[in-house]
Amino acid sequence: MPSADGTLYEVLRDCLRRDEPVALATVVASAEAAPLGAKLLVRHGGEVLGTLGTTELDAVVGREAGGALVSGQSGLRHYGPHGENLRDEVSVFVEAFIPPPRMVILGAVDFSAALSAVANVLGYRVVVCDARAVFATKARFPAADEVVVEWPDRYLNRLGSTLGPRDAVCILTHDAKFDVPAVVAALGTEVGYIGAMGSRRTKDRREAKLREAGVDDAGLARVRAPIGLDLGARTPEETAISICAEIIACQTGTDTVSSLSRGTGPIHHSAPPL
Repeated sequence: MPSADGTLYEVLRDCLRRDEPVALATVVASAEAAPLGAKLLVRHGGEVLGTLGTTELDAVVGREAGGALVSGQSGLRHYGPHGENLRDEVSVFVEAFIPPPRMVILGAVDFSAALSAVANVLGYRVVVCDARAVFATKARFPAADEVVVEWPDRYLNRLGSTLGPRDAVCILTHDAKFDVPAVVAALGTEVGYIGAMGSRRTKDRREAKLREAGVDDAGLARVRAPIGLDLGARTPEETAISICAEIIACQTGTDTVSSLSRGTGPIHHSAPPL
């Protein structure tokens, strides 16, 4: 049942106000196996409020609602009266309320302005972070939801466990004192995409320093570098599209496209003759 702190709806309201992921499961059809309209609220972290009628059904739906918080997918599910699969006595609609995915762009450079604009169109909540206050200004990044003046690794460490599989970290600096600690910090989270800009030579130098910092092969494999798909991008805007396209491919599991990180040739292509 709802906690003493308030009713189920009050808890849902508070979660929504705080942008806290939460899922609401509602019985929408039942052959007297569960109370019609019964609700179960599942919060990020596993706390469950309410009941759908039986302990077994609550347990099964609670697990699936928790999965919906990760995937962001709402949908109708069917069960037996005690949560049995491949039955249809009870129909439950699981609605996932999750904040928009975040893209954390590290480095206040021209490419960051273009990337924040494209990511904004795709529905990301965009944060641009750089330790240099003279460059990290809202005027330079109007499409960003937030501009943070802080060392990138400290900012990522502060975000910590709030970054998840739907989020992305894009490291667009070319300075080891910024990007190496930033990569290490990003690897300490569960963020779904980590990309780092630079040439293949820059990637090799960065990887050597990352190994010195204790990053193993599994960690290096998580870093997409050079960042983006091999689209022949030249301008900041084209590069931004290649980065966002790679993020989409990673999230959907598409392996029919070519990432720059998997290639061996030059990352910049000559323009065709007019």
